[in-house]
Amino acid sequence: MPPSSPVIWIDADTGNESDDLFAIFRALIEPGLSIAGLSSVHFNNADLVTFERWNQYPTAGIDTVGISQALNEALLGALGLADIPCLRGADRQMGRAWGGRAPRDSAAARALIAAAHARPAGEKLVVLGLGAVTNLASALALDPTIADRVSIHLLGADHDPATGAWNKNEFNIRNDLNGFDLLLDHPTLELAVMPVSTARPYIYGKEETLRALADEVPVEKMLKDRWEETHPQDQTRVLWDLALVQAVLRPELATVTTVRTPPENTPRDIRLYRAIDVPGMRADFFARLRSGAPAS
Repeated sequence: MPPSSPVIWIDADTGNESDDLFAIFRALIEPGLSIAGLSSVHFNNADLVTFERWNQYPTAGIDTVGISQALNEALLGALGLADIPCLRGADRQMGRAWGGRAPRDSAAARALIAAAHARPAGEKLVVLGLGAVTNLASALALDPTIADRVSIHLLGADHDPATGAWNKNEFNIRNDLNGFDLLLDHPTLELAVMPVSTARPYIYGKEETLRALADEVPVEKMLKDRWEETHPQDQTRVLWDLALVQAVLRPELATVTTVRTPPENTPRDIRLYRAIDVPGMRADFFARLRSGAPAS
């Protein structure tokens, strides 16, 4: 981390895939990093009403934010970090399927607002959005004064560097397009987006990754089990969210540019993670892992 480490809030749809758990773990084992809170995000999507299963979960009566919340609590417990605030987020997108920006009030949104106001003047709360942006956008809608107190970093959407065209047809964004548009439309909100095309090369092999994790360390066993339970057939996985976390923790391993918002949104400049140093990030993750995660 740079000399002045940020205070971070992590907002994650941890129950969706395995990459969120790896990403949150990586942030939690960073020496000296201050985590203001961890919140759970829903991963509601159209497949939940048309298919019988989503990964290992039956879709009948599924509580996606509840799954994320339970995993967040278990991860903090395995690391002996139960003192970190762990808040349940909204159970659905902002507004309705056809639009609208009515906020979804939740414990997560309220706690994020409080954490933003707790920062000293001139210091922003760094918010990492690893799933649908419902909690983040709702917090801003509930209290617009936090706009100048947060710096939001998201994994989602796509962007073509040749044409400057955006593509919002991506899982995280589709799960709350209304919220994403609200963030894009705010004239002063500090926003940085890592498109999925930037994170896509960040691939980990199952054999190498699980071999590096120790069964006798509870949190590492949890990561191993998560891969096996959620993607047992996959010999490789893109650890999407881990790429964003490492880009924030190790800014020297990412290339950031300035781009214009999509034409349907408020015209303004935002930051975009254009490229990542995949070997450097992989080396960083395994080096931090070998240096010793808490064994609580």
